[in-house]
Amino acid sequence: MGGALLGLAAFVIVVAGMQAAAPILVPFLLAIFIAIVLAPIIGGLRRWRIPPVASLVMVILGLVMVGLLIAALVGSSFEEFSRNIPLYKERLHGLMADSLTWLSGYGITISRQIAMDYLDPSQAMALVTRLLGGLSGVLTNGLLILLTVAFILAEASGLPEKMRAAFGEPETSLAHATAVADNINRYMVIKTVFSLLTGLLIAVWLWGLGLDFWLLWGVLAFLLNFVPNIGSIIAAVPAVLLALIQLGPGGAALAACGYLAVNVLIGTFLEPRFMGRGLGLSTLVVFLSLIFWGWVLGPVGMLLSVPLTITAKIILASNDQTRWLAVMLGDGKSVDGGQEEGGVTA
Repeated sequence: MGGALLGLAAFVIVVAGMQAAAPILVPFLLAIFIAIVLAPIIGGLRRWRIPPVASLVMVILGLVMVGLLIAALVGSSFEEFSRNIPLYKERLHGLMADSLTWLSGYGITISRQIAMDYLDPSQAMALVTRLLGGLSGVLTNGLLILLTVAFILAEASGLPEKMRAAFGEPETSLAHATAVADNINRYMVIKTVFSLLTGLLIAVWLWGLGLDFWLLWGVLAFLLNFVPNIGSIIAAVPAVLLALIQLGPGGAALAACGYLAVNVLIGTFLEPRFMGRGLGLSTLVVFLSLIFWGWVLGPVGMLLSVPLTITAKIILASNDQTRWLAVMLGDGKSVDGGQEEGGVTA
C-alpha cells in the first residue's frame, strides 16, 4: 500500500513538473517526433553514399522550405478565418433559432437559452481557433525546434556506441532499445504518411466543393489524424458547419460524406494493413489521453497525445513486469506483446 501511494505521489509530482515546464517541453517533444519522422530520410540519403553532413543539411533545408510554404499558405487563411469568427457565430445562432422554430411547429419546444448553453455549434469554431492558435504560438520557437531536430539527427548515429559504453550488458540493452526505437519510428512514419494523405484528400474534396479555407481544413485534418477514432470527427465538425453556412444543407452533407469516405478508406482499410495490430489503443484510452495531455501540455498536447501514449505503450510492452499495463492500454486485438502483422511489436 505504501509503495502504491509513493508511486502515485511521484506521478503527481512529475505531471505537475511537466505542466509547469510545458513552454519548454512542448517544442522539445515536437522536435523529437519530427526527428523520428526524418530519420529514415537521413538513412536513405546515406545509403545513396551522400556524406552524413550533406544529408543532414539537405533534410534540414527541406524542412525549412516545407515550414515556410505551410506558413505562407495557411497563415493568411487562419487570420482571415479568425476575423470572420463573430460573423460565423451569428449565422450559426440564426440557423439554431430557425431549427428550434421548425421543431416547435411539430410540438417539440426547446428553450433557446438552453440550446445555446448546451448545443452551441459556434464553440467548434472557437475550438479550432484555440487549437491552431496554440500550435502557431509554439511554432514561434521555430528556430529552437529546428536546431533541436538538427542536433538530434546529428547525434543519432553515435547513440549505439554511447549505449554500449553506458550499460553493463551492451548487446542486450542495445537490442532492447533498438526494438523500442524501431517500433516508435515505424508508427510515426506510417502515421505521418497516412495523415498527409488524409489532409490532401480532404483539401482536394473541399476545394472541389468551393468551400472557403479548404487548405486550412486540410491541414487540420492532417494534424488531427494523429488522434485515431475521434480526431477525424473533431476535424470535420468546423468544416461541415462552415459548409452549412456557406453552401447550405446539401453542401454540408457532401462535405460530411467526403470526410466519412476518406477516413473509412484510410483508417479502416489502408492504415491497418501497414500499421499492424500491435499498436492499437482502446477508444477510451485515446479519449482520456486527449484530455490528459491537452491539460498538461495545452493545445499541442492534444495533437501529441496519441504518439506520446503509443510511445509509453511500446516501452511498457517491452518489459515483462509492465506488459500488463500495455495490455490494459490496448484495444484487445493484441495481448501478447509479440510480433504482429506488419512487423510491429507492441
